[in-house]
Amino acid sequence: MTDPQPTSSTPLEASDQGINQHKVFVAVDIALFTIRDGMFQVLMIKRGIPPFLDFWALPGGLIRMDIGPRGETPEEAALRELKEETGLAAGFGHLEQLGTYGEPDRDPRDERTISIAYVGMGPELSDPSGGSDASLASFLPVAEVEEELTGRLAFDHSLILKDAIARARAKLEYSTLATKFCTPTFTISELRTVYETIWASDLDPGNFQKKVLAADGFLQDTGEKAESSATGGRPAKLYRAGPASSITPPIRRN
Repeated sequence: MTDPQPTSSTPLEASDQGINQHKVFVAVDIALFTIRDGMFQVLMIKRGIPPFLDFWALPGGLIRMDIGPRGETPEEAALRELKEETGLAAGFGHLEQLGTYGEPDRDPRDERTISIAYVGMGPELSDPSGGSDASLASFLPVAEVEEELTGRLAFDHSLILKDAIARARAKLEYSTLATKFCTPTFTISELRTVYETIWASDLDPGNFQKKVLAADGFLQDTGEKAESSATGGRPAKLYRAGPASSITPPIRRN
């Protein structure tokens, strides 16, 4: 009986080859919003490397395996890329996972890449500065990006940004996030301005006041009043953020 002839590869080697053929990278992207100069704005970078050289994009990059015992979590990677590409660090306020984007042709390079996207919001953010893969980092008005850059961002970032804008605006309906953009004490008119800025629409003052005062734990009356207005009108009441983190019933735009 003759010994069996060796095959070209063992089952384990064949399996390894299959894994290499189907390798998929995982990346993160982050859409970070704020209010600046009275406008709802989003943090964008201009890419300093191909592909999409000099295109506007969201901050982001690949999850690294050389950080920690088994690599980064997606959120850790998103915050690291934000710091490297824009200079902004964690602690800016709200951050949540937006969704997963995995169309096969979303990245023109040979390696297929799936992205986990995040959306963040925070007041009084520092001026960004481009670094790492970003030649420039800047806050841009959301209205400007929607009008002039729709469909012209790197990768599938136009889609991610569209979804992120919708999520950020929806957060104001059922969370108390809007109060983070106010001073410690504020009038209902000042709070309404935050909603109008982010929602890009005018709200009826009377209806808005009824809604926010009816929401359990949303606002607390300080018992104080704002200084008289220049027109000599009756001073408005001052409120502070209440203990609630969610709004019941939600504050709807209409």
